[in-house]
Amino acid sequence: MGMEDMNLRNYAYIGDAVWELRIREKTVRMTNNAKLLHKLTTDKVKASYQAELLHKLEAYLTEEENDISRRGRNLPIPVGRRQNQTEYRQATAFETLIGWWYLNNRTRLDEIYNILGE
Repeated sequence: MGMEDMNLRNYAYIGDAVWELRIREKTVRMTNNAKLLHKLTTDKVKASYQAELLHKLEAYLTEEENDISRRGRNLPIPVGRRQNQTEYRQATAFETLIGWWYLNNRTRLDEIYNILGE
């Protein structure tokens, strides 16, 4: 695995955690019911939802962000995730961007949250 792939993987890894924390911060304000909390959270961290969000963002991305998204989408996929490759790739691209913004540009990340209404 090349250094570039490693960095992208790390952005996706961080992005996954950052996004889940963001969602959990919102859902804990909505209910005390553990089952409902889990459902509200998983609905917004699943690949299909993240793929939708990426699509919603596409018009707002800079050239550099589009490049990061494209490279995140092209990362090798774990075997168990291959049944819906397109969705999984888009979710990975979304998480890569979230991680990249989180580590490099928090102001932009806040703008993105506003665009998404999240």
